[in-house]
Amino acid sequence: MGFTPLAGTRAPVRVWTDPYPIEPQAAKQLRNIGALPWVQGVAVMPDVHFGKGATVGSVIAMRQAVSPATVGVDIGCGMSAMRTSLTAADLPDDLAALRSAIEATIPVGFAQRQDSVDPRRIRGLEQAGWDDFWGRFAGLDRRVAQLETRARRQLGTLGGGNHFIEVCLEQGGADEGRVWLMLHSGSRNIGKELAERHIGVARGLPHNADLPDRDLAVFLAGTPEMDAYRRDLWWAQEYARRNRAVMLALLCGVVREHFPQVGYDEPISCHHNYVSEESYDGVEVLVTRKGAIRAGRGDLGIIPGSMGTGSYIVRGRGNADAYCSASHGAGRRMSRAQAKRTFSTDDLAAQTAGVECRKDAGVVDEIPGAYKDITEVMAQQEDLVEVVAHLKQVVCVKG
Repeated sequence: MGFTPLAGTRAPVRVWTDPYPIEPQAAKQLRNIGALPWVQGVAVMPDVHFGKGATVGSVIAMRQAVSPATVGVDIGCGMSAMRTSLTAADLPDDLAALRSAIEATIPVGFAQRQDSVDPRRIRGLEQAGWDDFWGRFAGLDRRVAQLETRARRQLGTLGGGNHFIEVCLEQGGADEGRVWLMLHSGSRNIGKELAERHIGVARGLPHNADLPDRDLAVFLAGTPEMDAYRRDLWWAQEYARRNRAVMLALLCGVVREHFPQVGYDEPISCHHNYVSEESYDGVEVLVTRKGAIRAGRGDLGIIPGSMGTGSYIVRGRGNADAYCSASHGAGRRMSRAQAKRTFSTDDLAAQTAGVECRKDAGVVDEIPGAYKDITEVMAQQEDLVEVVAHLKQVVCVKG
């Protein structure tokens, strides 16, 4: 489909949003971002919507600077997926027991473990680097030192909001009915604590005094504040990756208990709230993706819809105009509060028919009707990714 330039910005802001207009609050945020002197350019994904601090669905390339708000507070949040050898014919008609087993194994919502996970006891989990990873905790922002026990206990836990674990069936093609496992989570409380502390530090720096939006305060290369942020950022991104790896290994174990004959392919994993060092047109930039995945040529990625509409496994096309990126999902079309006012539990049950999942008031804000149409979002980014597999969930575990 190609992009449309957003008018009235200093740096180029390229938009992939038709047929959805950008909400006024989000457009204002994007213009404020495009006005920053360090910004090389911005790519706006078709799932774009207003976000706290900075726009969700924005990919921002900066020279010698980074804004922690353009990463978001759930540093390293992302997706993991794995194709299994099972097919729909292997699954029972009633999937309630499988959902209950998943929920009993992986804490959800605000829950944490009574004790930390021992990776050596989890089949299929990478064993390398754990001691070094935890050893680096002592070097993080001193104000989070007391949170190590909590961070250890939250490793391998889902969280709430739009985080989920799913069992899906592939739709169409030679592998129709193949079972996939999928999950969406991030860096839990520790990522949020680190992000909020650094956002606060950035707001107080003198060079950010005259910004159009203080939430977009940046750190500059070569400063101790930038060095401290990047140190903590990389750790939190790795924590999020390992968190998903632990959950995926535990999920595989649950499925193996129910279906001993199961086999697994290599996992697919991608962040969608993170920072990356990249180069475009010979310019070295720091790229922040807040609600966007990397879609370099050949990169495999995951783009979910909502708890009743399915997801896509994709392969990137390497579109440099979009800084080799794609959307991270369908994107909300209404706030959580508006969704609760608009929809009932009966609506939720109707929109998640055929999916073994919660259908109570606690997840009405995650109802499919609160999200954009994932098929239309995918149609707007055909020049960014190609579809490898279309999946539809049959089990959805929500926090």
